[in-house]
Amino acid sequence: MGAERERDDAAERGTIVTPSAELPPLGPEERAALGRIGERWREPRDPDELPVDPTLGRSGRPPRPTRFGRLVPIEMFNVGEPDELVATEPAHLPGSQTGRLLTRARRTLFGPPLSSASVLYERMRKLVALPVLSSDLLSSVAYGPEAMLSVLVLAGTGALGLSLPLAALLVVLMIAVGLSYRQTIPAYPHGAGSYIVAGDNLGRIPGLAAAAGLMLDYVLTVSVSVAAGVHAVTSALPGLAPVTVPLGVLVIALLLAGNLRGVRTAGNLFVLPTYAFVVAVLALLVVGYARAAGRGFAPVSPPPVPAAEGLGLLLVLRAFSSGAVSMTGIEAVSNAVPAFRPTEWRNARTTLGWMVAMLVALFAGLVGLIHLDGLVPRPGETVLSQLGRETFPTGPWYAFLQATTALILLLAANTAFNDFPRLLFFMARDGHAPRRFLHMGDRLAFSNGLVALSLAAGLVFVVFRGNTASLIPLYAVGVFLAFTLSQSGMVVHWRRHRGPGWRRRLALNAVGATLSGLVLLTAAVAKFSEGAWVVVVAVPLLVLLFRRIHRHYATLHQALALHPPAPAPPGPAGSAEGEELPQEVRHLVVVPVARLNRASLRALAYAASLGQPTLAVHIAPEEAEADRFREQWQAWGDHLRLETIVSPYRAVIGPLAHYLEALHTTRPELTLTVIVPEVVLRRRWHRPLHSRVEQRLRAALRALPGVVVTSVPVHLAE
Repeated sequence: MGAERERDDAAERGTIVTPSAELPPLGPEERAALGRIGERWREPRDPDELPVDPTLGRSGRPPRPTRFGRLVPIEMFNVGEPDELVATEPAHLPGSQTGRLLTRARRTLFGPPLSSASVLYERMRKLVALPVLSSDLLSSVAYGPEAMLSVLVLAGTGALGLSLPLAALLVVLMIAVGLSYRQTIPAYPHGAGSYIVAGDNLGRIPGLAAAAGLMLDYVLTVSVSVAAGVHAVTSALPGLAPVTVPLGVLVIALLLAGNLRGVRTAGNLFVLPTYAFVVAVLALLVVGYARAAGRGFAPVSPPPVPAAEGLGLLLVLRAFSSGAVSMTGIEAVSNAVPAFRPTEWRNARTTLGWMVAMLVALFAGLVGLIHLDGLVPRPGETVLSQLGRETFPTGPWYAFLQATTALILLLAANTAFNDFPRLLFFMARDGHAPRRFLHMGDRLAFSNGLVALSLAAGLVFVVFRGNTASLIPLYAVGVFLAFTLSQSGMVVHWRRHRGPGWRRRLALNAVGATLSGLVLLTAAVAKFSEGAWVVVVAVPLLVLLFRRIHRHYATLHQALALHPPAPAPPGPAGSAEGEELPQEVRHLVVVPVARLNRASLRALAYAASLGQPTLAVHIAPEEAEADRFREQWQAWGDHLRLETIVSPYRAVIGPLAHYLEALHTTRPELTLTVIVPEVVLRRRWHRPLHSRVEQRLRAALRALPGVVVTSVPVHLAE
């Protein structure tokens, strides 16, 4: 029981989103090892004896103006707790004028930086979270019914009558999955993405498969939402059709800019369009059904459409899976529980309930009204646009409907912008994604994840040229894979944690898992040749990639983890990179010298001041130059040991790197500190005038084990 409790506590801590996630604390074993290493640490001098006051507070005079503040002194640091300094906002400005201009432009566009303490205030209340997280779910009713009808109409006009029973089955699926996720939220109150639920209950591979499905879903959410929104615009303004792709890319860039401003700011931007869309569709349904009631709810006969395919089970299943895209985004709330204000799980569950109720009402109402008005999909105009023209033949309501539809479709991608970076955050915490996705930007948004999503979605949008019909077949497989694994994971969760009413909860999640699994199989089989094969192939490839990333981080952790120091064995010492105590480090300082000038003499003086054995190395292209350099060395006084290497093929970097490697092989316990003299150029256009041998040398030596590379800079006056 205690081990199970510890595992649950660790899992709970692993889902908390904080700016400190980039610097995880040491585990108990490493803390114990750190203490044992410290007991054997022998510092050659008192660590408090420093030539400068590190607190910057007892010197008696303020710092003089520097290049960071040329006119007046700027307090870069404030004194916080004892032995702690707090960097102020001016301390974050770069030193160069160009860098400061770029920083000011970025802050003008995205807003001033937010302190880490503001992370609690960047959360959303329910009235804001509802439109932000439901925009994807509610906007899908603008193209979900049409996607279902577009498949049915292939069998002719007579097959359109199946839209009502299929819509009824989809409503049952929506309610079942929605109730299942309502149970998931309190069970995982710190963020219950399918990745966490499936990984915690089914194992690592199912969790990674769910993550891969969700990642594909989020990328396609942005692409499909933007494509559908642009299509709504071009339906009302056909003259914009030739610029579909540039319009879509511009929208993705604007969404990225809005989300880089932070969660709360982005949420406030997207509240009004979502509520306006709901009002417009509800008005459409009220007026449409009132008109239908005037004729006794008699359905209008649809225009005759010749059958292109026979009506069979496969076509019906394809239509059902196409209509199921109306459910994309239903998992968004369970992924974003930490983004709510306290009490997080309760507010998230209430929001999800309202979302599912609105989805069912809008989806069922639209399918029924389309059937009553006898509308069929046709190229160049969406079914919702046709319905708006029929319902509002005069007045501004049609324009309002199309405008709000376009806005919510374009902004529906914001759901993915909320959840995709958070998913990458959790994966990076577990070592399955690059650790750069743990970083919060200066507006407390996961900037790297936002940029990655924008690039991937923009690429997909451009490749498919913004064609909604081509993108939708890719859509259902990934999202329903995540649905199925998440709900199956909850079934296992209830079997493990048998609390009050666990059988009822298990049965509800089992129904959701079964229905989601059926849609997954249907979409994968029925739409395989239409493009679903891309997702079927991409998921295992992504899982393989995640495992390779995790293997790399596991190897890195094993190499860098702290271990109790072992007693020194008799005989030759081991590798220099295994030394963790100052008394065990054996130095050899090496200074490459090309010519005797101010830069090289300063590097030699710095090396000699360290009080360690020092060796100077000169690479000569021929014997005559080697003799000439040795004469200059004697004239200087021959204060340090010099080794000259003749390189008859005039290479410098290679011979020096191999020479140092040979030295290290001869005495692997030595730490070779290579001190490179470097001339620092102030102007960028001066760089092509120099060979930059110093940088090439640093790059070559960095790969050698047991070698420390540092530089002694000499700054030019102009």
